[in-house]
Amino acid sequence: MQPDPLSATFAALADPTRRAILARLALGEAPVGELAQPFAMSGPAVTKHLKVLEGAGLISRGRIGQQRPAKLEAAGLKAVSDWLGEYRRFWESRFDDLDDYLQQIQGE
Repeated sequence: MQPDPLSATFAALADPTRRAILARLALGEAPVGELAQPFAMSGPAVTKHLKVLEGAGLISRGRIGQQRPAKLEAAGLKAVSDWLGEYRRFWESRFDDLDDYLQQIQGE
């Protein structure tokens, strides 16, 4: 059974190496060799991380000659943003309630 897309995205984001790869890809496309440089790991190990990110829809991979550069697919993060948006509204409402309460007790 396949996990739902949001769960796959959170699973992909759970790893700090994958988050660092996404941060690098936010600057532009990069081949595996370049993505592997900051980490003490082999190209095949980075490729495994890329497959997880690709499976979650967070990156895509092209082909230029022998290289398969990775590219950030920011739309893959939209589901996370939408999900967090519900909680953001909740906390903003709570802060508004707190602000109202503080104004009330200052007036007393």
